[in-house]
Amino acid sequence: MKWWFLYMAAPLSSLKILDFSTLLPGPCATMMLADMGAQVLRIESPTRTDLLRVVPPMVGEVSASHAYLNRGKRSLTLDLKQPQAIDIVRKLILEYDILVEQFRPGVMQRLGLDYETLKAINPRLIYCSITGYGQSGPYRDRPGHDINYLALAGVSSYSGRVESGPAPFGVQTADVAGGSHHAVMGILAAVVQRQLNDEGRRIDISMSDAALSMNHMAMAGYLATGEDPQLEAEILNGGGCYDYYRTQDGRYLSVGALEPQFAEALCRTLEIPHMLALMLSPREQDRQASKQKLVEIFLGKTLAEWERIFASVDACVEPVLTLSEAEKHPHFNGREMFCQVSDAEGVSRKQLASPIKFEGDAFVPGRAGAALGQHSREVLTELGFSDDEINALMEQGVASSPKRLSQ
Repeated sequence: MKWWFLYMAAPLSSLKILDFSTLLPGPCATMMLADMGAQVLRIESPTRTDLLRVVPPMVGEVSASHAYLNRGKRSLTLDLKQPQAIDIVRKLILEYDILVEQFRPGVMQRLGLDYETLKAINPRLIYCSITGYGQSGPYRDRPGHDINYLALAGVSSYSGRVESGPAPFGVQTADVAGGSHHAVMGILAAVVQRQLNDEGRRIDISMSDAALSMNHMAMAGYLATGEDPQLEAEILNGGGCYDYYRTQDGRYLSVGALEPQFAEALCRTLEIPHMLALMLSPREQDRQASKQKLVEIFLGKTLAEWERIFASVDACVEPVLTLSEAEKHPHFNGREMFCQVSDAEGVSRKQLASPIKFEGDAFVPGRAGAALGQHSREVLTELGFSDDEINALMEQGVASSPKRLSQ
């Protein structure tokens, strides 16, 4: 029985995806799809290591990040510089009719694996490219990272502090919310359309475009008024009570009391009812005055004391938790946001679970990220290659498989 039969009741169990991506955006997208049942086959180079495989911390010889982001996927190694490897991909395209790639524009075309070429083999092919700046435009060949995309998209210009300027985000927003999530949405939209017309589509995901599109409220305001949002001047970036506040013990509280009923509950609990009008004022100087009062008050007690005070108050006040505290929080445990996944040695490892919950069903993620080429022999056998042919491909370096792992 194949390992993916575990997913037969899952929503995306009919989808078969070839994944040429590395690092974070593409692998995160295909992990989301795999978590919902899609059968994902990673195509990896036998000589050029995906850096995610060596990103610390390591659990034994395996990167914890790789084990998480590539769970539930199989691994086939192919040297795409060799014609025989390209022929294997073209055979796979007849069955795996969704492709995700993350190379710079033009790379897949030089390999003979571009959309037009593969579409001629399988007209139902959905072909998703994830890049920093897209397949067109003056920046198409420019390198970049999450911080660059957020900077160019204007997000960083009003995210930070007046005194210190823009601050690096702890989460890769452009990579994940921009690249991964938009790729998943685009792929699933193309799948729906394919069900209607039996035709595939080319999808061009630019992480910088996606970052720009996430300026929803700020960009709407700018386009209406011509005024750029400024650091700590808007109601959602620290220009009022909506912010983080230091406590007596050096921890922080988040306060999101924007609506009148929440602001009123906040002022009542802190015994400052006279500050409510300032807190809700459209004038920035009034909001800043109320904010300064909150800064002084919250410094008067520890985080634990404030947690007890606001435990039963609907004021949108929550503690800033560390990851270790979030892991133990009753909300995330009640929501089953952690799961156990077996690694290649059969050892159970805790990982984040999918945040997408389907009522009435519990889908178990596949194994942790596979070893490089762990499923090469298995996949080539499925394609009809004999043992002798597979051995020849391995000897020629077209494909490879790990020596110590059983198939």
